[in-house]
Amino acid sequence: MNIFVSIKQIPDTETKIKLNPNNSWIDTTGIKWVLSPFDEIAVEEAIRLKEKNPGSTVTVLSAGPARITEAIRTALAMGADTGIQIELPETADNNLVAKALAATIRREPKFDIVFTGKEAADDGAGQVSQLLAEYLDIPSITVVVSADYSPTSVKCKREIEGGSFEMVEASLPAVIAGQKGMNEPRYASLPNIMKAKKKEIKTLKMADLGISEADQKIRHKNFQLPLPKQAGKRITGDPADQAKELVRLLHQEAKVV
Repeated sequence: MNIFVSIKQIPDTETKIKLNPNNSWIDTTGIKWVLSPFDEIAVEEAIRLKEKNPGSTVTVLSAGPARITEAIRTALAMGADTGIQIELPETADNNLVAKALAATIRREPKFDIVFTGKEAADDGAGQVSQLLAEYLDIPSITVVVSADYSPTSVKCKREIEGGSFEMVEASLPAVIAGQKGMNEPRYASLPNIMKAKKKEIKTLKMADLGISEADQKIRHKNFQLPLPKQAGKRITGDPADQAKELVRLLHQEAKVV
């Protein structure tokens, strides 16, 4: 099987985000970048499928600036075979990313299945997997927690509202967007990390794919950081007095009752 995985590099969740001088984007200086956790699930699922199907290959794709090769190397160290970096602007939107990914995959002689995370952990948009499937004209199954594969189809269990699940079957090729619980991503061993440094990462430009920044639909103009949290108040006294004081605060200061 020819297996593909789309990944995204995001700021570490413990990174303190700052904005650039004109508030049009984040200040990327000093940020620690990591592979999005949902994409780790996608990589793991691809590798497990490869292991069950001898002769299969796993190709990792990522679209963005040069630094994203670090995330690709992480996936290669987990067990992927090759990587492709698609050079896109830092501010590329979901449509431009999906179109670039689709154009890259269509360059390959054959693709059997494409894995993604259910969303990127930084913006939480959850659009790329579905846009990618649309551009490839293949089925898309999102928020997948488990899957059974055959040579021509896949049966997926996916989350829906209310804590319920539904079963969806689709023919291959298809895009599968993994959710937490689908698997437990492996840690890359030191030998595999060293081997990953020698694995091939191809680089493609937008011109190679017949796309341009004109394919971007959304452009951000102004970002605002959340307001600082106010200090809490501690209410003392016996339970009856505490209850009265709490009601007073909620009514007179918080004005919620």
